Amino acid sequence: MGEKLTLTAEDGHKFSAYRATPAGAPRGALVVIQEIFGVNHHIRNVTDGFARDGYVAIAPALFDRVEPDYETGYEQADVERGRNVRQKLGWDSMIMDVRAAVKEAAKTGLKVGVVGYCMGGTLAWLAGTRIDGVSAAVGYYGGGIADTASERPKCPVMLHFGETDASIPPEHWKTVRAAQPTLPVFVYAGAGHGFSCDERASFHRPSHEQARERTTEFFQKHVG
Repeated sequence: MGEKLTLTAEDGHKFSAYRATPAGAPRGALVVIQEIFGVNHHIRNVTDGFARDGYVAIAPALFDRVEPDYETGYEQADVERGRNVRQKLGWDSMIMDVRAAVKEAAKTGLKVGVVGYCMGGTLAWLAGTRIDGVSAAVGYYGGGIADTASERPKCPVMLHFGETDASIPPEHWKTVRAAQPTLPVFVYAGAGHGFSCDERASFHRPSHEQARERTTEFFQKHVG
């Protein structure tokens, strides 16, 4: 289902991406934004899942600017390694790469949505506020959203957080709700960070399924 392609950002940086294409006629296109663990097995599975839902799905490799083909699992050493790579990148450079992926997805002639997880959750929010051509954005447990919560979305945005997420305290999503009172912000009881990743110990199936259902309905409404 998936294939590798090369994208070019506006500053000339070339980087890889994973693209999954639906079996039938696509209903829309989605950009799937990685966690700090790269475009790994889990992110490829997520991308494939959206393709099965009928979307052309593209997952850009945002860590290629530091380490091409970056991909890890979810051990504590992987967390530390991923954080180290993340610290070498700024939001602006990653947004350029997401913008390139959005433009690539737009070549389908379909509406384009963006969905991201962890680091990608923050980037999904920023895609909704800073990137033209995005029809809808969904962010999962994005730890940097509160810092830019006052930015105005250019499109409909939905956000998901875990109630027991040790890295994103309640003050975070309360700040988001105060700044964006009309935005759908869901907090899942008993769910921690990474609750939607079935390869992590923090996977929380009831919350994952509910969030996935909400995300699916949101994209069907705004993307196709």
